[in-house]
Amino acid sequence: MTNEFSINIRVYIEDTDAGGIVYYPNYLKFMERSRTEFLRELGFPKAAFIADGFLVVVASAQIDYRRSAKLDDEIQVTTFPEKVKRGSIIMHQKVLRDGQVLAEGRVRVACINEQTAEPAPLPTELVLQLNKYLEEFSA
Repeated sequence: MTNEFSINIRVYIEDTDAGGIVYYPNYLKFMERSRTEFLRELGFPKAAFIADGFLVVVASAQIDYRRSAKLDDEIQVTTFPEKVKRGSIIMHQKVLRDGQVLAEGRVRVACINEQTAEPAPLPTELVLQLNKYLEEFSA
């Protein structure tokens, strides 16, 4: 993959267990931040979805842990939209430290109606933007 979106995150004490190692569910939190910033960068902040009566929710997540991040590490979290459907997106994500993969996963996010919690289509403009991104940056 080329041109993955990325953010840098500092590991704080609140992210770790008593031994100073990042507590494993926090990798999902880091990935959430990267996905949120990726959508914001495309012009789709979460507040806009909510204002339109929709939510973007995690439908499934698969993650492989390879190495541990530690207190005060600066990590990079990448996001790449691997597959775009009308109602969901599969995001390929990595957590890295100094270029070394610490965790890698795929998260499927879906759009739902805020009132009914029923599946809803993603905004057409978002689908177009994601497909354009894929065409431009896929290897």
